[in-house]
Amino acid sequence: MIKSTQHTFRKKWGQNFLADTNLLRKIVRTINPQNGDSILEIGPGEGALTERILPLVDHMAAIEIDPKLIKYLQTRDDLKDCHFIHKDVLWQELEELPIPTPVRVIGNIPYNITSPILFWLIEQKEHWSEAFFMIQKEVAERLTSVEGTKSYGRLTVMIGAFLDVEICFTIPPDVFIPKPKVKSAIVRLIKKKNSLVEENEFDHFEKIVRAAFSRRRKMLRNTLECFGFTDTIKEKIDFSRRPETLTIEEFISLSKDKK
Repeated sequence: MIKSTQHTFRKKWGQNFLADTNLLRKIVRTINPQNGDSILEIGPGEGALTERILPLVDHMAAIEIDPKLIKYLQTRDDLKDCHFIHKDVLWQELEELPIPTPVRVIGNIPYNITSPILFWLIEQKEHWSEAFFMIQKEVAERLTSVEGTKSYGRLTVMIGAFLDVEICFTIPPDVFIPKPKVKSAIVRLIKKKNSLVEENEFDHFEKIVRAAFSRRRKMLRNTLECFGFTDTIKEKIDFSRRPETLTIEEFISLSKDKK
């Protein structure tokens, strides 16, 4: 069943509310909230998921950028135990949340800022344990793709160095209000036990990956010539290859190459 809504949707914030009751139940089962959990929800909308998660956990906060939605959510008696934060999530420090950390993060996030939110998570990885996001299906496929495929690219490599990503299930457009033009997917994000890139190496790693995929049909010898790699790494990696053929581990080897 699709529930109607009275909210005026803001395109600039990428608002598409999930309103299918059966699908909301499926999402809750997938998240599997438990007593003792601290949950942070990004973009609660009118609270369709919030109202189902809140009774099952000890602590919950939700970040919403729309002032009208914040005002509405704060008037709901059934959500009075949830801490609502009026803020752009990208400016939120997880350690400053009004609930204990590490948190489990959930959300139907705006598709136009999916990448920034993923990097926001990586930057604060010590303060969260697991994340479930609804994102564009095409982006989910990029995040989970393997080298040598069309969808494998810069985002795959950058996120894959820090997180393991699993597609839980896909969602058709007609369960949203308003109806988006793309299919969606629920993904589960888990931190790698040991990040493959150290914090002080991140900028150099990012520059190499960005340069390599800036012209993905070109060979590495053309796109990465300015980095001055050693003969040692050139013996391990064939620079006549194209970037989409390199594994994440090979990109990391390039970033660690020192003269």
